[in-house]
Amino acid sequence: MKILIKHGTVIDPYNKINGQYDILIDEGKIVKVAKDIKEKASKTIEANGKIVCPGFIDLHVHLREPGREDKETIKTGTKAAIKGGFTAVACMPNTTPSCDSESVVNFIKEKAKKSGYAKVFPIGTLTKNREGKELSEMAELKRSGCVAVSEDGDSVEDNFIMRQACDYAKTFELTVFVHCEDKKLSENGVMNEGFMSTKLGLKGIPNKSESIVIQRDIEIAELTDVKMHICHLSTREGVELIKNAKKRGLQISAEVTPHHLSLTDEACAQYDTNTKMNPPLRTKEDIKALKKALKEGIIDIIATDHAPHLESEKDVEFDNAPFGIIGLETAFCVCKKELVDTEDITMQELIEKLTVNPAAIIGIDPPALTEGSSADITIIDPEKTWVYEKKDIVSKSKNSPFIGEKFKGKVETVLVNGKIIMEEGLFI
Repeated sequence: MKILIKHGTVIDPYNKINGQYDILIDEGKIVKVAKDIKEKASKTIEANGKIVCPGFIDLHVHLREPGREDKETIKTGTKAAIKGGFTAVACMPNTTPSCDSESVVNFIKEKAKKSGYAKVFPIGTLTKNREGKELSEMAELKRSGCVAVSEDGDSVEDNFIMRQACDYAKTFELTVFVHCEDKKLSENGVMNEGFMSTKLGLKGIPNKSESIVIQRDIEIAELTDVKMHICHLSTREGVELIKNAKKRGLQISAEVTPHHLSLTDEACAQYDTNTKMNPPLRTKEDIKALKKALKEGIIDIIATDHAPHLESEKDVEFDNAPFGIIGLETAFCVCKKELVDTEDITMQELIEKLTVNPAAIIGIDPPALTEGSSADITIIDPEKTWVYEKKDIVSKSKNSPFIGEKFKGKVETVLVNGKIIMEEGLFI
């Protein structure tokens, strides 16, 4: 059906649009973007006072299916994505079995097609079963639809195998997503190493456990000329390494999560296991460096590292709890609060980090409100205040440190392929 979005503040970084326009949609495509469109439509969405932008893309999501459907499924995870304004997600390969074969990729694609709310782009493994020993069949992974390859929560420790993997990935034009951590340096660590870890009596993870492996992976990226993406950057040392790599013209990109932009290791003071993640929450100095790098383009995108865990898994001693939190439903509002409301970046820059830049990293068409483009659209009320409550979470898991927090700015309506999936906060 024809849908007309009226009087919205359209922000489209790809087309450099920022102003009040109407958008006409027909048969899943954008057919017109103009001021005061008069054509009749089957459905009119009044967007006065609201932001209308391309749908967000999250390049770092754990959907847990196949294997841990008790934590999350493709259905529940993509529903959480829609609630956060994401019309597409890239799912990480640490499933059971790992996403290292055509059969697993096809399973994910079929599940997403049948029950997914948002578009799903699978990421395959660098090595078979993520064991760091034998290269995965990247030709098969590429052919079956993977947009990138990664060991996800592990680094490939063997330098020779990492070099081979990057050479192989370059052959098939696959971006290599890297988790940079020296497991020997961070062994048994549960939070950032520093004053707070000493005060709380918890084993720390030093900044160097991240930056040493970032340096190693950058060197291998330079050697192989592969396109490499640094996941969940958390340290000021890492920022400097990526800055220098980009100055040398390497194909390096980086992401930061909303929680690493907003929370410090002081959040662990109450031993709340929802503040335990890997990499850990760092310091105010690290956050300052991350925000500056995001503004300057050293960090390219914001991604959630959405990591669902059961309450029974998190409701244990801090040392024994799994790393990770959910993040899809709060990503935009946390970033608005920590970046836009503080004037660290503009709303247009935030939307760019959530749309155009992620698409470029995995080589898909840029989300844009261009005539003829797929109508993947997010509509936001920037003034709406609300409280993030546990009862309202649509993800299957509830492990978030932001529960109970008040926010200003809420995703209200989301369209995928021209179909209204959520309207004014309610799923259709």
